[in-house]
Amino acid sequence: MPVARTTTAVEGEARPTNWKVVQILSPVDDSDSQDCDMYYPTTSALRSQFKTQAGKRVTQHQWDVYDFTRTIPIGKVATYKDVCQAVGGSPRSVGGALRANPFAPFVPCHRVIASSLFIGGFLGEWGKEHRTGTQCNRKLGLLAKEGVTFTENGYLRGKESLWMS
Repeated sequence: MPVARTTTAVEGEARPTNWKVVQILSPVDDSDSQDCDMYYPTTSALRSQFKTQAGKRVTQHQWDVYDFTRTIPIGKVATYKDVCQAVGGSPRSVGGALRANPFAPFVPCHRVIASSLFIGGFLGEWGKEHRTGTQCNRKLGLLAKEGVTFTENGYLRGKESLWMS
């Protein structure tokens, strides 16, 4: 199973040599940790050329959400509202950007939860009780590995793990 979703710079072209190479130390899935390289464009020029594996461009709002989400420390969570207050947009637009995140786990979308402190969504699924499935359980597992725990109903246990709010 791949550790991270893959991306390409421009469909059919070689990756630019001046992209930043980052080491990913935490896996997307629950298997043992593996290292992998991920390319994350850091300049406007590179970002304007970037396409996801599906051939889609990343919007400026998505880049803003990804850059901010990268600053959330391990063992902490922020809310969709926190992110939208920092970068603009709405909680739903933040959720949409994170749902399309091609850089997980380098952009740790699993560290963003609902303002009610509910687990929120992960890879298009929402919550522990409503439409529960594999992806929300993965989000819970990733956060548990970082020391962030939730009640059986899917709410954050205590507020010491909140980074902003």
